[in-house]
Amino acid sequence: MTSQTAPVLAEVVRSGFVEGRHHGSVVVLAADGSIDFSLGEVTAACYPRSSNKPMQAAAALRSGLDLSNERLALAAASHAGEPFHQELVATMLAEHGLSEDDLLCPPDLPVDRPAMEEQLAAGRGRTRIAMNCSGKHTAMLAACVRNDWSLTDYLDPAHPLQERIREEVVRATGEPVAHTGTDGCGAPLLAFSLTGLARAFRSYVLAEEGSVERRIADAMRAHPEYVAGTRLTDTWLMRGVPGALAKAGAEGVQAVALADGRALAFKIEDGAGRARGPVLAALLRRLGVDGPEVARIGEAPLLGGGTPVGEVRAAL
Repeated sequence: MTSQTAPVLAEVVRSGFVEGRHHGSVVVLAADGSIDFSLGEVTAACYPRSSNKPMQAAAALRSGLDLSNERLALAAASHAGEPFHQELVATMLAEHGLSEDDLLCPPDLPVDRPAMEEQLAAGRGRTRIAMNCSGKHTAMLAACVRNDWSLTDYLDPAHPLQERIREEVVRATGEPVAHTGTDGCGAPLLAFSLTGLARAFRSYVLAEEGSVERRIADAMRAHPEYVAGTRLTDTWLMRGVPGALAKAGAEGVQAVALADGRALAFKIEDGAGRARGPVLAALLRRLGVDGPEVARIGEAPLLGGGTPVGEVRAAL
């Protein structure tokens, strides 16, 4: 499906004039797992980007890695690179006899603007620890240490850890992997459908207490600031909606599961991050979830001369 034929999920409205549209696909699952609502191609394969991180973390745990609390949340994170994120990544590396040089994610600046400015002002440029996927990479490396697997090629799709991640994805989504690519952090990226993504998140919140899936869901929900950051949507949602599990991905991907098993996943076709919040807020309200945090998530103002003159609004 091309952006020209995919449904419109959001409109860009400036000074009362619609100057652009964001197309995409969305699926909402009912509490029993059936499809309650969908638009676009929800059974075709797509790259989930960082929305697949809970499954990558699950493979690390199944490989014998023992993580909990903030450490486990960081293993499933796209962290903003704030000081507390970077400090815990460094601590986790040291705990497993590793260093920043072992990370194969690319050097980067923090996603969080104040953290980025602070890092630059301190005379520090891009680092691997500041890269938003460094928590995931640290967990991958730690699992390799635990199993005496090679460290220099842990991102190779044929590496034992990556094979276990593939098994985890198939288990959680209920689908075969449609395609294997490379994510922005260098890790293998496995393609499956939005329906499979929503199904996976649903399975994590409904899993038995103490299971690998439930441990990850509980850690993410208890420490959402380590999953995202103090100024990011996933944190706001998991703080503001009890029992919600949320994980955004690049290129406009989002997955959410509610405590009762209802779940959603969507992708903005052109990858525009600015459309994600308004679409997510609209879908949450469709599910009867509202409140200050949902309103905050849905805000996407457009500025003219430094003053709000419009907004990106959901078109659902």
